[in-house]
Amino acid sequence: MQLNGNTILITGGTSGIGLALAERLSGLGNRILVCGTSAKKIEEIKKTHPDWGTYLCDVSRPEERERLFFATTKDYPEINVLFNNAGIQRYPKLNEVEPWSDLGKEIDINLGAPIHLSMLFAKHLFAKKNAAILNTTSGLSHIPLAYAPVYSATKAALHSFTLTLRFQFRNEPIKIIEVSPPMVDTDLGIPNTHTAGLNLDEYADSVISGLQNGDLEITTGFSTISANASREKKDEIFMSMNQARSGSN
Repeated sequence: MQLNGNTILITGGTSGIGLALAERLSGLGNRILVCGTSAKKIEEIKKTHPDWGTYLCDVSRPEERERLFFATTKDYPEINVLFNNAGIQRYPKLNEVEPWSDLGKEIDINLGAPIHLSMLFAKHLFAKKNAAILNTTSGLSHIPLAYAPVYSATKAALHSFTLTLRFQFRNEPIKIIEVSPPMVDTDLGIPNTHTAGLNLDEYADSVISGLQNGDLEITTGFSTISANASREKKDEIFMSMNQARSGSN
């Protein structure tokens, strides 16, 4: 992926990994567009990065995804990179009934949004130079965390979708890139529930390095281990990781 001269839309770009990468990509000479659900964060971005395009948008809703597509391509017809980064992680107990709207929103944000947005933007991007779609998956795409069952399942599905997208678009002038984080110190859409993991700045720097190298699958730490582990090793890590979590509760 060319790392300058692009116009890049980053979903979930107002905080966490999305914001950290937006700042780095901006510094490399790209025009940045971000969307998020917090009006407060949007206003902060307007003050700190007045040259960025900002959109208040809930990508869990199909009508808002369509609105985002039409608005961004109208305002910035040169847009050539879509970065599907928005995500949330919850910890539902599967033997307890909770409102489907909560579970469904996690599926819609983590999986429905990148599928829908990729399809909406595809033909527009095909006509642009140095076009790319980036999808943020997870090390949990390959080895699930049993205490984040829906998140793990959506990221596994998004990994599968990314492979399929790359194959279907293999004859088009576009790169399909998977960004697969390990646990990173961000809130993953739910404040004060996810504050462990790799330092955010260290992780964001590693992603930029992967993009500079031309990697189509960018993994770091645990996500490298989980992506490349044998079937037997995956089973071993799954049991170790989830038993350790069980023992801590």
